[in-house]
This record gives sequence, C-alpha cells and structure tokens, in this order.
Amino acid sequence: MKWIENLVRDMPDIANDGQVAVGGKIEWVGMNEIEVPVRIEDDAGNLIQSTAIVTAYVNLVEPDVRGIHMSRLYLHLDQAFRDRPLSPAALRQILRSFLESHEELSDRALVRVDFDYVIRRRALTSDNEGWRRYPVSMIGILEGQEFSLEMGLEILYSSTCPCSAALARQIIQEKFQQDFDTGEPLDFEQVKAWLGSESGIVATPHSQRSAAELRVRLLPTFRMFPIIELIDLVEGALKTPVQATVKREDEQAFALLNGTNLMFCEDAARRIKIALNSDERILDYWARCTHFESLHPHNAVSVITKGVKGGYVAGAGSPVRLDHSEK
Repeated sequence: MKWIENLVRDMPDIANDGQVAVGGKIEWVGMNEIEVPVRIEDDAGNLIQSTAIVTAYVNLVEPDVRGIHMSRLYLHLDQAFRDRPLSPAALRQILRSFLESHEELSDRALVRVDFDYVIRRRALTSDNEGWRRYPVSMIGILEGQEFSLEMGLEILYSSTCPCSAALARQIIQEKFQQDFDTGEPLDFEQVKAWLGSESGIVATPHSQRSAAELRVRLLPTFRMFPIIELIDLVEGALKTPVQATVKREDEQAFALLNGTNLMFCEDAARRIKIALNSDERILDYWARCTHFESLHPHNAVSVITKGVKGGYVAGAGSPVRLDHSEK
C-alpha cells in the first residue's frame, strides 16, 4: 500500500533530530550482552567455534547530539564475525568501522569479546586426555589511530596451605614419637607400614581449588591471540593446574605436585608475576589470585600489577567476568 511506503520512508530519527534536554559528552555508550558465534584459531591452526558475549562502545564527543547509531555497531559486529575469525586484526577492523560509521560523533571505540576456550589436555601420568574450559576475554580499544589490545583469562589450580602442612607434620611427628618411643631399635618394615597407615598419618594439610584471573596488555602486532601460550605460561608457573581426566596414578602425581608446591595466595601471585615479567610481548598486566579456603568461609586474595602508565586498578573486578564497565 502506498501510504505504508511513505510511512517507512518518512520514519522519524529521534537520535539525530530530537532536542537534547541536557547536553554533554559521554565517555562510553553502546551495547553489551550481544550474543554472537565466534571462530578462533587453535594452536594447531584449526578453527574452533564458541558462543561469545560482546560489548561494543564508542564515545560521544558532540555534546549537542542526542545519541549514537547503535544498530550500526551491531551490524558491523555481525558482519565481521560472519566473515572472519576472531583475531587482533579483526578487532582493529571492527573498531575502525565503528568510528567510520560515527564520523564527527566519536573518536574512540571499544569492543570486548567474552567466550569459553575449550581444549584437550593430557593427564599427568596415565595415557588419557580430557576437555578443559578457560573463560577468555579479548578487548580492543581504538583512540584515533592508536590501537591497544588486552586479553583476560581465568585459570583454575590447586593450592595447599604451607602453614597447614607444617602443623600436620608436627602432629605426625608427635604421633610417631608416641608410637615408637619404646627405647627399642626401630624396625624398618614396621615404620614403613606405619607411614602407610591411617593411624600413623593422622593429619593432612588442607588444599583448595583456586583461581588466577589475569588481564594483560599485549603488543598489538599478534597475528592470533596467544591463548594457549599464556595458559601454558601461567600453569607452568603455578605447577598445580586442575586436571580433566584423573586415574589413580594421576591423582597420586597430583598429590606429589601439591606437596612439593605448597603456596599461600602471595606465593601464587609472585610466581605469576615472574612468569608475566619474563614475556616481553606483555606490556602491562593485572592479576588476582583467589584461594577458596576450605578452612573458613572467606577467601584469601592477592593482586599484582606491572604498573605501566599507572597499571590496572587493584580490586577493579574480575578481568574475565567484569560487569562490562571499562576504565
């Protein structure tokens, strides 16, 4: 019908034509919780697909303009993720399209992509492997021609308390003295049996699942994101990452790893700090180690930063599961 065609053609554009009741610049405006599928290249060069939650922002530098074109942000995102895998170059292109579609309105753009990276990991000892899931964030910011690239990552690991271990050893010593302080020569086989018994080893240190949350600023020259490299770097420093497939021999090997890598949250943070400082491709970082204590209901937490140009704000929230606000 002709009147409908005219109606569509003459639709109002309130964002452009509406009066601004209160003017002013806006640091970030856009959308979050955008649902899109993404493809990521794994360490073997294969493409894997995941579901992502995306944040798309630009700033608004013109104080008398009522709003931005949010549909343009979505359409640029949709096309970019449909046409190519997620990469630093893809993020840069998305941000450039954001600014080109908001010429004279914006001079800064941000895109953040949150997804789960799932990979196969070998068992510690047995000839098995299983799936591990790592929450990942990719964040790109374009200010004029300056592109910055950040990556967030969460890694789970086990931590055994050094204080608890020392107290357990003291109790075992006292029990040994109680059971063998007879004045008679020690019998090797008897002591060996005692060490393997519940009546002998009467105390064990407490351990807990722990989480290292990281946000790193990378050199913006990567072809692909170094997801596996960063996971391996941090897990190698901590020594006790949680396992996927566990047979008895794997559990025993894990117990040995915990026993030889006792750590407070401060120890874990320092290990990560040394590891991140060793990689020249990491320009800056923020990391938080949280030990979900089994002894009491509150957690033990440590935060480290490299501190370049002020660094990341300590306690600013999880780098992976943020509320999507950016500083």
